[in-house]
Amino acid sequence: MIKIIQFGEGNFLRTFVDVYFDTLNQEGGNYQVDIVKPITFGSLENFIKQNNKYNIVLRGVKNGKADATAYPVNVINSVLEPEQYDGICSLFADNELKIIVSNTTEAGICYNGNDKIEGFIENTFPAKLTKLLLHRFNANENARNSDLYLMPVELIDNNADALYDCVKKYIALWNLPKEFEDYIDNKVFFCNTLVDRIVSGAPRTEEDKASIKALIGKEDLLVSIGEPFGLWAVEDKGEISKFVKDGVHNIEVVLTKDINYYKKRKVRVLNGSHTNLVSAGLLLGATTVYDCMQDKTLCKFLNDTLDSEIVPFVSNDISATKVFADSIIERFSNPYLNHQLISIHLNSVSKWKARVLPSFKDYYTANGKIAPLITVGFAYLLALYTRVYKEGEKYYCDLPVGKTEIKDDIPYLEFFANGGCPIEFMKKTEVWGEDLTAYNGFAEKIGEYIEQINAGKVIL
Repeated sequence: MIKIIQFGEGNFLRTFVDVYFDTLNQEGGNYQVDIVKPITFGSLENFIKQNNKYNIVLRGVKNGKADATAYPVNVINSVLEPEQYDGICSLFADNELKIIVSNTTEAGICYNGNDKIEGFIENTFPAKLTKLLLHRFNANENARNSDLYLMPVELIDNNADALYDCVKKYIALWNLPKEFEDYIDNKVFFCNTLVDRIVSGAPRTEEDKASIKALIGKEDLLVSIGEPFGLWAVEDKGEISKFVKDGVHNIEVVLTKDINYYKKRKVRVLNGSHTNLVSAGLLLGATTVYDCMQDKTLCKFLNDTLDSEIVPFVSNDISATKVFADSIIERFSNPYLNHQLISIHLNSVSKWKARVLPSFKDYYTANGKIAPLITVGFAYLLALYTRVYKEGEKYYCDLPVGKTEIKDDIPYLEFFANGGCPIEFMKKTEVWGEDLTAYNGFAEKIGEYIEQINAGKVIL
């Protein structure tokens, strides 16, 4: 058996990674996924209620007609809370463990010098991983001598390289044995990945819930809706092809020595255009990506940003990137996805830094001035955050659709809830990696636009 540990239990992993391994089982494979919840937030109650079984529904347009197909997923063996440390250690000591997948958001792969080897629940994900790999190294000689493949799907550049760098820092911080460091360098393969499937998650409306229930034939508390398109580009290292099969297995998997083009194209074109659009959409009353595509102003804003400020800076083959961008527009216009803008808006600050700032910088370098449409999108983001307020332990914003919870790193939300100035926030190098006000004219335009947006003017 090929065993996989998956850090994360969210809609995306269930609608992408888990259905892939389940499909391999249907094709004659022998895979098993054990889920570890990386943080204490949230609940695994629905997994327990349904014995770790659920369905995904892929909906789109085929030959001009609506098409919806349900896929039952049975590959999950167990789900563990971070408090179940002994059980997690047992999974890591298993010689049949070959693959570790993670999705802890863009902010999840980070180093914290205050993490202690004696701790676990309160530690960052990379610190947890380092401690668990050390347990594997010490607990099982056979496992220590077998290859292990890490395939993070977090949407940051060189996600596996970033995770590896964090692990190495914890080895140094905790003064771990040289033999363990050699094991990490020689037997644990950190494979950069790129994932692409739009997942809208659970059905939201009563009509949608009834339709999905009828399609599946029963109520499913874990059902998740996605688009038919799916691509997983995985860096080809070691003997990973023994365990990860390329080709189409519900999603298309590409094993490649260089995923930089796939990664850059997807992060900038799909994710970047999402992130640049979402705050404007929310402040103008849209609730889904489809709503934005049906709004002439928002749709034009998206298309113009892609054409002039994103596509030209992805690769030298602009025409090929344009073809991909056109396919993105078609996917965004899928009326069946119900892709909620507020879901896309989660952790918008780190998403903007990872997904949009690189295009902004390339445009600035090429043209000697700020990218006008990305600047507008960023102004809408900061304008939304200026409206954030705190109630209890949560943060909210009053949007045209009503009072809405906003989720991002607490220090960022706290800054704005306490009346922080957006221009001062732009200066925070610990947030952006640089002082954004250093770009000539950027701060002035953002200040001007936020004032107009907060006065009720549409600046798209």
